[in-house]
Amino acid sequence: MASFLNPVLSIALCLGSGGEATVAPCPVFPPDNPWNRDVSADAVDPNSDRYLARMNAGLRKIHPDFGSDATYGIPWTTVPGNQPRVPVTFLYADESDPGPYPIPPTARIEGGAAARGDRHVLVIDRDACRLYEMFHSRRVGPGWSADSGAVFDLRSNILRKDFWTSADAAGLPVFAGLVRRDEVAAGEIKHALRFTMAKTQRAFVHPATHWASASTDPDLPPMGLRVRLKASYDISAFPIKGAARVVATALKRYGMLVADNGSDWFISGETNSAWNDAEIAPLKGIPASAFEIVKLGTIVRK
Repeated sequence: MASFLNPVLSIALCLGSGGEATVAPCPVFPPDNPWNRDVSADAVDPNSDRYLARMNAGLRKIHPDFGSDATYGIPWTTVPGNQPRVPVTFLYADESDPGPYPIPPTARIEGGAAARGDRHVLVIDRDACRLYEMFHSRRVGPGWSADSGAVFDLRSNILRKDFWTSADAAGLPVFAGLVRRDEVAAGEIKHALRFTMAKTQRAFVHPATHWASASTDPDLPPMGLRVRLKASYDISAFPIKGAARVVATALKRYGMLVADNGSDWFISGETNSAWNDAEIAPLKGIPASAFEIVKLGTIVRK
């Protein structure tokens, strides 16, 4: 598996017998979960053009925010069910799932120990099939401190409470939307991806449960908005089993969800020094204008 993972604590991501993505014996949410639903035949949102205009689609290309550089992407680790639980304190405790969490002292921090960015820590209990995620994480004494944290049951479709954050601004699980190398190597990604936009509105649409904006501009994307690469966009020049073809195919079938504020059209992937940057590079040529907005559900505002 990925070279960044602790060999004692980690286990490979693989494809389950039904083709669904799994980690260890666990599903990465049920097959009918929004992350895993094929949306290639869903209707286009009637406001698609307006959203795309405010998302700078005519000026941007998508950008894979991962690669062989160990400072790119978001790392993750799995642990056994007997991994010791340690105390965790949260700045936003009122919207965080309380500790203790089974976070090992060797858990990797996004960007490295000295990073100034989001500093996500993602840990999967492979026996209980629970995902523990923290945002802006730091080691403190025997445990950790973070701005926010969330626990997800990987066998359940239960969302966060409305208006609650997670380790992601949208209240979504970070891990579920990563481009993961084992899936690419297997030739298929069977879930939606996660991406960021610089400007969003003060609203969300499920499966998101939280916003991170003061803007009430209705043409800005709400958190949880899903885009889909148009079926007509030609990807035949991408090598059949290369990373670009696998990712682009997933973007046509499952799309990607606005999960956080950040650089426009940046797609999240796992930290992995084994990424082949030359295989990823063709993705940078896909214009944002080649996407369309999948019809939104109810937009929640307050």
